Amino acid sequence: MGDSLDLSTADLAALAFFLVAWLLHTFASDGKLVSRVSLTTAMNAQRQAWMRTMAEREIRIVDTAIMSGLQQGTAFFASSSLIAIGGCFALLGASDRVLEVLSDLPLGGAPSRAAFQIKVFGLVLILAFSFFKFGWAYRLFNYCTILIGAVPIPHGEASRNPVTETAVWRAAQMNMLAGKHFNSGLRGVFFSIGYLGWFVDPMVFVLSTLLLLAVLVRRQFFSAARQAVIGQPPGKG
Repeated sequence: MGDSLDLSTADLAALAFFLVAWLLHTFASDGKLVSRVSLTTAMNAQRQAWMRTMAEREIRIVDTAIMSGLQQGTAFFASSSLIAIGGCFALLGASDRVLEVLSDLPLGGAPSRAAFQIKVFGLVLILAFSFFKFGWAYRLFNYCTILIGAVPIPHGEASRNPVTETAVWRAAQMNMLAGKHFNSGLRGVFFSIGYLGWFVDPMVFVLSTLLLLAVLVRRQFFSAARQAVIGQPPGKG
């Protein structure tokens, strides 16, 4: 099968390792693989707290401003993904020049033209995946804004009645879902950096994937950002 695709067995093994690493990191970040709380899981709890606090405010300018910022950030990454996809097609047009550069590298050797083009199309697929994730996240953040607007204005006990609690739950769930798809798109962008090692050599591909995975695991489970979200002020339990 590898020969029919102009890819060696080492190439296919490195690609399989890359995909497994991506999948395992996704499960771990979503709290489905390890018991340690990830930064993503901790932030989901803060999203829920935000929606509960929002329900107690009569003036929700700050909430709409936050939503606007989330949408703008998502739109930026969606646009960047499209630009990167265009760059990949430009790379296909300069295949000969790129292969010449790769042949001068001390590690491995230049792949065949067909293998190089397969790898570029793989990069296009990763970036396209990220674009669709960002696009859907943008739409979900828009829906979340509407759901925030549907939360009743508090009057006395109104912020704690069943109708308000249901509206808050819906807004929080939509917010977390939008964040999940945004994180998936961002994860795709991150892993596309590790994917670049495949253009040099399968072993470099494995090493770049391991390095990227180590950085992402640290940020999700051992970073100062995670501690800031779940930690307590000095002197408190």
